[in-house]
Amino acid sequence: MIRVLVVDDDFMVAKVHAGYVTRTEGFEVAGVAHTGADALRMTRELRPDLVLLDIYLPDMHGIEVLRTLRDTGSPDVDVIVISAANDVETVRAAMRGGVLHYLIKPFSYAALLDQLRHFAALRTRLANLGTAAQSDVDKVFGSRPGAEPALPKGLTAETARLVARVLRAAEEDMSAAECAAAASLSRVSARRYLEHFVATGQAEVRLRYGGTGRPERRYRASS
Repeated sequence: MIRVLVVDDDFMVAKVHAGYVTRTEGFEVAGVAHTGADALRMTRELRPDLVLLDIYLPDMHGIEVLRTLRDTGSPDVDVIVISAANDVETVRAAMRGGVLHYLIKPFSYAALLDQLRHFAALRTRLANLGTAAQSDVDKVFGSRPGAEPALPKGLTAETARLVARVLRAAEEDMSAAECAAAASLSRVSARRYLEHFVATGQAEVRLRYGGTGRPERRYRASS
């Protein structure tokens, strides 16, 4: 089992993220921390394989937590940032700190699932290698710039490009139903592509709350 430490100052959000981890085969929650100090202490004590690290913590910035992990005591733990922080400098600082990925809140379980599966695959690949060929290194560090993200089963590149064009052409954010109408697709199909775009960083989603019922998910192309 891959042991994960969930770090988030919001108790309910931390509970949701821990639930995501628990739902994922091969992963378990080693602990939950709500402050930077607790994250550092629990990483030392529990020695998790992976930390899901929030940026906005009550006592210290998440990047400071990341740097401390790298400098003292836990340099080998892998980290995925999960945060609402979307400023470029924070993203760059996280990259310099060696994070595996950066997920911007809110995100779907599918988005985190993709990263957890990727992490598990990398661990397995690296554990079974004596020496690495260039193809192995390419898979560890991801696809080359300009390469299209791999599509989940059941999605096609042609339809993905169509939905992307509709989303980029929209003057404001749009619902799955509106996108489906513009692309001449079913609402279910349009939503699958839109959620894939959100998971891969090609689109952003916000929730619009009405008077009753579940909030509507509104999508727009990432800037």
